[in-house]
Amino acid sequence: MSQINIESVVAYLKELQDNICQALEQADGSGRFVEDNWQRAEGGGGRTRVLTNGDVIEQGGVNFSLVSGNKLPPSATAHRPELAGRTWQACGVSLVIHPKNPYIPTSHANVRFFIAEKEGEEPVWWFGGGFDLTPFYPFEEDVTHWHQTAKDLCDPFGESIYDEHKKWCDEYFYLKHRNETRGVGGLFFDDLNSWGFDKSFDYIKAVGQGFIDAYVPIIERRKATEFGERQRQFQLYRRGRYVEFNLVFDRGTLFGLQSGGRTESILMSMPPLARWEYNYQPLEGSEEANLADFLIPRNWLVE
Repeated sequence: MSQINIESVVAYLKELQDNICQALEQADGSGRFVEDNWQRAEGGGGRTRVLTNGDVIEQGGVNFSLVSGNKLPPSATAHRPELAGRTWQACGVSLVIHPKNPYIPTSHANVRFFIAEKEGEEPVWWFGGGFDLTPFYPFEEDVTHWHQTAKDLCDPFGESIYDEHKKWCDEYFYLKHRNETRGVGGLFFDDLNSWGFDKSFDYIKAVGQGFIDAYVPIIERRKATEFGERQRQFQLYRRGRYVEFNLVFDRGTLFGLQSGGRTESILMSMPPLARWEYNYQPLEGSEEANLADFLIPRNWLVE
């Protein structure tokens, strides 16, 4: 069995945060991330980086955190009772990017490691993460590129991994009360430890780099697309769905708030502006109506 090495995970995650911020700053042109270092009274801390009012990115955050504690919140122990009575550490990089241009999708990515220990017993540990894309005015070539990048990074780990983690993503990022997915999906996985530490760690490295490879070309392709007030208002309306998912369903948000995490960093995922409209119905045949066809899970890589 490969040796668990949380120090190497922490070092990698800090480097990943640096690399993602550098790639996004380059794609934006003028925007720069501002770093906010913080400490958590119960144990640990992190560095939150936020970019606002760039040429391309209206608001985006790329967070690194390493937190610990002596007791897990109910959201964690409810489905994992073996974690009760253990000390724990959790580290990860989590990001959400909200572009200005409605033709550039919102994006989310996360890679994380969790370990819970108790004297005289084997540690309980796993990796989790993934990335997903939330377009407002989707282009099939962008969605295909996103999923092809995901499949390419998955294939070295097993021919079934892309299909499994894509399906998991489609099912996880689903708004039950709206009967639609949050976006066009990507990858999602959790509780990954059956491969052993080294292979599981290699996978989250591939996912971290894969996000950069998948998202930056879409920014470059769409950032000069002209848009008007109609597109802007639709973007703000659809951002409301993003807020609904994060506050109602997202396990990471719930865990962070229940475990005494830093609220500002946890809710960094929220868009700077959003709106709700009663019983909104897009015009039949419009660009806005086209989005509905993309919010039904399907195989984006059919030739």
